Amino acid sequence: MKKEVYQCPVTATLSVIGGRWKPIIIWTLSNGSKRFGQLDAIITGISRKILTEQLKELEADGLITRTEYKEIPPRVVYELSEKGKSLKPVMKAMCNWGTENVLKKK
Repeated sequence: MKKEVYQCPVTATLSVIGGRWKPIIIWTLSNGSKRFGQLDAIITGISRKILTEQLKELEADGLITRTEYKEIPPRVVYELSEKGKSLKPVMKAMCNWGTENVLKKK
């Protein structure tokens, strides 16, 4: 598989965390681990199929971990990996910027 070459670190970052749903998933998991059903309930407007796809991509990129417990019924928990946790200050800065510059129209 050919590795993507980026000329800009911002573009490289957005290629991993960009899109409609990934930032919301990362932000939600920054407050602690969640089960699939919890994510589905918290993130309104996303289909279960898209949520599953986005979680798989985030896991493949090493931003989240998926822990499956062999119980009946099966339980799966998602949480930020160490790499994912390193995005917390970035997400917080984006939150602050959005609050100040978009939500509080001057």
